[in-house]
Amino acid sequence: MAQRNRRFSPEFREAAAGEVVDRSRPVGDVARDCGVTGQSIRNRVREFRAEPVGSAGPDPGLGVDERARLKELERRVRELEEENRFLGKSVAFFARRHR
Repeated sequence: MAQRNRRFSPEFREAAAGEVVDRSRPVGDVARDCGVTGQSIRNRVREFRAEPVGSAGPDPGLGVDERARLKELERRVRELEEENRFLGKSVAFFARRHR
């Protein structure tokens, strides 16, 4: 059974919410990895999103639409990097196979 009323550092909570918001990971996966409930992650994500734009963020000068575009572009870069790694591995596999 899970412990109740555990206290986590602000850095831990910030990192967990950042995984959901910045890296677009599902709440359930982050909660499972962190060993907390999904609801606690959802609460922290809601607080994270409600924080003022100028607070501790990577790009405080960006507007909402610019942050959304940046997030989408970062997601696309991750997808392309993953595809690139896969293609590199498949090329190496077939190159070995034809020797």
